[in-house]
Amino acid sequence: MVKTIKAGLDPQFWAAGGLLALLIIFITPGASLAARVPQGKEFRAAVDTAINKVKPALVRIHVVSTDYSEGREVKSQAVGSGVIITKDGRLVTNHHVAGHGARMICTLSNREEIEAVLVGTDPLTDVAVLKLMPPKPRQFAFATFGDSSKMRPGDPVIAMGSPMALSQSVTLGIISNVEMIMPRMYGSRGRMQLDGEDVGSLVKWIGHDAAIYGGNSGGPLVNLAGEIIGVNEVSFGLGGAIPGNLARAVAEELMERGNVVRSWLGISVQPLFKQSEASRGVVVGGVVQGSPAETAGVKAGDLLLSIDGKETKARYDEQMPAVMAVVMGLPVHKETQAVLLRDGRQLKFPITPLERGEVYLKEQEIKEWGITVRNISFLEAKELKRSSQSGVYVTSVRPGGPAGDAKPPLARKDVIVEVNGKPIENIDTLRQATAGAWKPKSPPAPVITTFERDAKKLLSVVSVGIQEMRNPGLEVSKAWLPVATAVINREIAAQLKLPELKGFYITRVFPGHSAEKAGLKTGDMIFAVDGEKLTASAPEHEEELSALIRQYDIGATVELSILRGAEKLKIPVELERSPKLQREMKKYQSNEFEFTARDISFFDITDEQWPAGQTGALVEEVKSGSWAELGSMSTSDLIVEVEGEAIQDVSQLKSVMDRIIAEKRKFVVMKVIRGIHSLFLELEPAWNPSNK
Repeated sequence: MVKTIKAGLDPQFWAAGGLLALLIIFITPGASLAARVPQGKEFRAAVDTAINKVKPALVRIHVVSTDYSEGREVKSQAVGSGVIITKDGRLVTNHHVAGHGARMICTLSNREEIEAVLVGTDPLTDVAVLKLMPPKPRQFAFATFGDSSKMRPGDPVIAMGSPMALSQSVTLGIISNVEMIMPRMYGSRGRMQLDGEDVGSLVKWIGHDAAIYGGNSGGPLVNLAGEIIGVNEVSFGLGGAIPGNLARAVAEELMERGNVVRSWLGISVQPLFKQSEASRGVVVGGVVQGSPAETAGVKAGDLLLSIDGKETKARYDEQMPAVMAVVMGLPVHKETQAVLLRDGRQLKFPITPLERGEVYLKEQEIKEWGITVRNISFLEAKELKRSSQSGVYVTSVRPGGPAGDAKPPLARKDVIVEVNGKPIENIDTLRQATAGAWKPKSPPAPVITTFERDAKKLLSVVSVGIQEMRNPGLEVSKAWLPVATAVINREIAAQLKLPELKGFYITRVFPGHSAEKAGLKTGDMIFAVDGEKLTASAPEHEEELSALIRQYDIGATVELSILRGAEKLKIPVELERSPKLQREMKKYQSNEFEFTARDISFFDITDEQWPAGQTGALVEEVKSGSWAELGSMSTSDLIVEVEGEAIQDVSQLKSVMDRIIAEKRKFVVMKVIRGIHSLFLELEPAWNPSNK
């Protein structure tokens, strides 16, 4: 098994676009330290002082994040950085590090590990705030923000964090650029998108050449006064840090409210055209139907000169984040005045902004449908050209699951609006409809599902429910010769100078059984059974001997004609009852931890050379991105203990796991046998609605 470790950037970040994924790489600048920053005892003393002020507040964040694909919640592990900014243990980091965290463990400067919870997150600026949750309330060392607007190119800076998961590391450099943006030439695919938000629309990065690597994300950029003047986020060869003034303002609002309130006018704006003779303003590129701007009378092509008394001026891309800050920072639901230029005339429009909200709301997995979904936000409803936010948006579908097998199957971007004729307003009502149609341990229940796809409204019958693991039926017991064999092929016969020899040679004699007692040995060549010559001479004949043996009664004795070296022998052997095959063994499937185990078969014991009477449950499958995989469980592990209780078989495993799930235990310790080793696995589930 390969454990997924992502150095500070979640899947959405890399999925932002091929160009962005290529650009945002972490590279060590090639210039020497001496060429970048001044040297000398005084400078070294200043650096030491700055480091010592911030280092006690520096944390490494180990995050178990959730993503959603192919109809299920997928977990992955990542490492990022953060810095404590309040004495009660609140810390700032990146949204792309911790915004989707299901479980977060922070390592402090003294190597102490403390769990943290998400206070709030803002994908538009890529800022998140966590809170340390020690067993007992306490005070923490914390760092303070400086004024990032005072930073200038050439100023020395220190990047602090956990590059490559190495805690408490620092690199030194200088400010290279205080207005670093995503150039327009990169196009829409070159924009940095997180949860549907264009981070560059508000953020103008502080560029610097202090080396940063994967895992530095969320760590502080510090001036020589030991103040936070940025939050490291990306590298374009140059490092890019979110300005400290912006990060502080967002963090303060997240700590106060849990989210950031922004205004929405329903307009898109862009810099003045190159040939424009205007000295101020921005171009209104478009107006959303039904928006406050349309209601007020704003039109595409107008020049927005000011709003709420604040000037809006942008001829260059670098000026746009400041304009967007004005447009999104208006008082919500309070009338303000916009001044526009249209056909050479200056016009004033009263306009009442609405609250913007998030673009994408939190995703959830609904196992009974085999889909992942989210509620529809105010902005997403506009993008989907919907008149309301009602319905549930499908983000992915599990192949072979209930929704995927429906006719027609549901697909990504569908919106579920009715189940059995009842309106579906949101995820809660979809869960209620599911609970009303299907009960646990019952067969899947067909429901008529109405969903919208583009401008069409379609119907489908979906059999919702979780199919219980069916134990395979037992095959009829047959007579069995307790040996393993292989065909004597023509090449083997020729090398033995016995070209007419046909049949099977024994590859293994199972100890403690009748074949061993009869005296059969590995290497014996069986060429006849009860005087009937065998005809096998190629791999496709491998079933001949076992098929012949199955024709006898259990307990019958057969006489085997064998060749042992140059000696021909006839050995009577009593046939035994055939043991259960591996495919016949009883199974257990954990939907919460996403692994499947089965009882041990006779052949498992012999193949693994376990002692007779070995007990446990053998792991057959571990889902990628599951709690089991994150706990290092692997296929072929033999589970022999769970929480100190010995496991005899899968029935007992199910009983113990059902109890653990009902109690929602925070940690689950399993002892497994893996090859010649035994080890303990510690599974750490995060219980949430999607674990239902």
